[in-house]
Amino acid sequence: MTNSYQNQLAQDRFGLLVTARLSDAADDLPYDISERLRAARAQALSKRKVAVVRTATSVALSGDTGTLTFGHEDLGWWGRVAAAIPLLALVIGLIAINVIQNENRASEIAEIDAALLTDDLPPAAYTDPGFTQFLKISAGQSQ
Repeated sequence: MTNSYQNQLAQDRFGLLVTARLSDAADDLPYDISERLRAARAQALSKRKVAVVRTATSVALSGDTGTLTFGHEDLGWWGRVAAAIPLLALVIGLIAINVIQNENRASEIAEIDAALLTDDLPPAAYTDPGFTQFLKISAGQSQ
């Protein structure tokens, strides 16, 4: 976690604790004081929301597209190269998987062809419907 994120979490936690403590004693206060507190809370919340919205609404327009930016994100040339490395690794990985699958498929087909050509039966016997029936019957008898 980044240091600023940890600071933000600590501030939020502290705010929740203070709010809970103040809310416990708010029931015993007179009406005019409780209304001033409610107005002050609403004002504080509205300022907090404005601060968050201001940092997250920087829009960069380029032609017909718009992009939200958060602060200065100028990566520079090396930053762009570093950002492209995972994409490059993905493409290389996909190409390697494709090559390996093609080689495996070709070797399986070569093994089947070699088995058919070196077998005692002629290849035409495997396409004969009677041969398929013979294999089913002989498989049933062996069990």
